[in-house]
Amino acid sequence: MRLTPIALSIALALATMASAGHGQKPDDQINPRSTALVQEGQALTAAGKFNEAIDLLETALVVDPRNRAAFIELGRVAQAQKLPGKAIRFYAEALAIEPNDVNALAGQGEALVQRGAVERAKQNLAKVQTACKGACPQAAALSAAIAKGPPAEVLSARVPEVGAPKTD
Repeated sequence: MRLTPIALSIALALATMASAGHGQKPDDQINPRSTALVQEGQALTAAGKFNEAIDLLETALVVDPRNRAAFIELGRVAQAQKLPGKAIRFYAEALAIEPNDVNALAGQGEALVQRGAVERAKQNLAKVQTACKGACPQAAALSAAIAKGPPAEVLSARVPEVGAPKTD
């Protein structure tokens, strides 16, 4: 009698997990409305209308949360707005869905360079080169970004040495 509530709890948890995995869609069945919204968002990003693009891309994710292209485009918008930390998070969301997405790996690598994390960007470059069998424009763009290095404002923002007087 004392174990009945525990057994029922475990049975309910197992039933819930089994039904959640059964109801998920594969990656190749992205909602067409979500895909159309991403394409509209890409056009707005190219036109420099970032806020409108963000609205459409977020709507695309509401329609279908497994749309990697929406996360990748949100990352590109964040990079264009000079928000590399936010871009890295969006690329990480895309990589959580598909860990070998070359566009997400390259975009995250570029955002890492923009943030000043060149060594981590080199790790992404190695992953891109492994995923791309042969020449690939994403690898070329990422290696060019790594060669260029982080922006000057990132390099000038240094942590003061220990014991150095504050300059307030």
